Amino acid sequence: MPGMLTRYEALLAAGELQADAGQRMAAERLDALQAELEASKRSPGFLGRLFGKSAKPSRGVYMWGGVGRGKSMLMDLFHETLAISRKRRVHFHAFMIEVHALLREERKRESGDPIPPVAAAIARDLQVLAFDEMVVNNPPDAMIMSRLFRCLMIDEGVTIVTTSNRAPRDLYKHGLNREHFLPFIDLIESELDVLELNGAVDYRLERLGGMATWHVPLGPESTAQVREAFFRLTDYAPEDAAHVPSDELDLGGGRVLFVPKSLKGVAVFSFKRLCGSPRGAVDYLAIARAYHTVIIVGIPVMGPDQRNEAARFVTLIDTLYEHKVKLLATAAAEPEELYKAGDGSFEFERTVSRLKEMQSADYLAIGHGVDG
Repeated sequence: MPGMLTRYEALLAAGELQADAGQRMAAERLDALQAELEASKRSPGFLGRLFGKSAKPSRGVYMWGGVGRGKSMLMDLFHETLAISRKRRVHFHAFMIEVHALLREERKRESGDPIPPVAAAIARDLQVLAFDEMVVNNPPDAMIMSRLFRCLMIDEGVTIVTTSNRAPRDLYKHGLNREHFLPFIDLIESELDVLELNGAVDYRLERLGGMATWHVPLGPESTAQVREAFFRLTDYAPEDAAHVPSDELDLGGGRVLFVPKSLKGVAVFSFKRLCGSPRGAVDYLAIARAYHTVIIVGIPVMGPDQRNEAARFVTLIDTLYEHKVKLLATAAAEPEELYKAGDGSFEFERTVSRLKEMQSADYLAIGHGVDG
């Protein structure tokens, strides 16, 4: 099987990728890691220690950068071309759901600290654990991650390779009781090579192939367009649409927001969920920080009796715009026709302007959270 770097160079030669210094550096580092892992004769976890072999893992990799910079593509190449059997690739969100389920079962045994045995169970017959889209949005995950990953990496000898949209120091940046999470950041920086991928080309957005981001009118055709965009952005198989993961976004103060579809930094919401009930800037800020792309379906034309919904929509768009979140939508009309009469309709004109700008190539090229 061709190795990581060979496959990467073949894609360059075929014109499927453009030359990118950050990608090249990451590809070379992952290729070197592959060679080390494939040459290693280390037995995993407990058996390695039992027979006197080193349980220290090969030094892993943390790749971070804005949407579409090639992180998932490199992860796919690494995993596909890694010629060992004891490997696993999993989306980080799905992994943490699994961890919490294992912890619940272990606590039923009342046998003390549940984290070491859970880590041992995960690490069984596993040498490499590869994550896509590491993100931390809730206190339960944040509270256990430092100890869990220390057990996996230090005690069980598992090599970690992961991608994220955020630098390690920006993980769980505004989270509740963040001081308990800081040891995990220290662990990443001490045990993994941190590589930044923030080249000028947004490869993921190129996958949209010039697709529009604002779709009118409401109906099956518009729905099909945003569904296709979601699958292009997340690499999730369209035939498995019913199994796209959902999430619960921590809003602070014990409140959570259900996210019907949440994958690789892309979230799907209905207009009714976001603007049809009392919500404020704090809620929308949590969304803007957690997701680089938001898809809103079912945006209606609003009349004077929907001034509250219109006001919430204004706040939502302001927040997404300020954090340079990509917006895709299905709507009953073009932005200038959404709210023409009623309290705040004059102020709504700024929202119309922003909605137009958010459809532009210049806006879409800006990284998530980056000032334009």
